[in-house]
Amino acid sequence: MNAVTALVAIAHAGLAAAWIGGMTYSLFVIQPKLKKFYAADEESREALTTVIASGNRWMVLGLIAAIALTGVGLLLLTHTNWWIHALKAALLLAATTIFWYVSWHHWPHRVFATSTERPAYQGQLRLLATVMLALTSLAFALGVASVHLT
Repeated sequence: MNAVTALVAIAHAGLAAAWIGGMTYSLFVIQPKLKKFYAADEESREALTTVIASGNRWMVLGLIAAIALTGVGLLLLTHTNWWIHALKAALLLAATTIFWYVSWHHWPHRVFATSTERPAYQGQLRLLATVMLALTSLAFALGVASVHLT
C-alpha cells in the first residue's frame, strides 16, 4: 500500500470511527445519564436532549459525505475488493437513510409530542440508533478487513 492510499484509508477509518464513537457515546453514556439525572423531571430531560441534538444533523451529514468520498477514493486507489466497498456503501446508505428519517421525520414529531406520546418516540429512537450503530460498525469492520485483504 502506498502512502497516499494509506492516508486515505486512515482518514476513512478515522471518520467512520468518529461517527461510531459519537453514536456509542450518546446511546450508552449521555442518554442513560440524562435519564438518571432527570428521572423525576421528564420535561427538563427532553428540553436538554433537544438542545444537545440541535444543529447536529448538518455536521453528521458532512461526516457521512466525507466517509463516502474517502471510500470512493479508496476504491479508485486500490481497484481491489470492490465487493467489500459495495457492501460498505450499502450498509452506510442504510444507516444514512435511518439518520434522514430520524432527523427529518422522527425528531420533529418527538419535539411536538405530548408527554404521553414521548415514551414511544424515545423507545423508537433507541431502536433506530442501535440499528444505525450496528450498520456503521459492520461497515467499519468490513473496511478494516478490506485493508488486510489487499
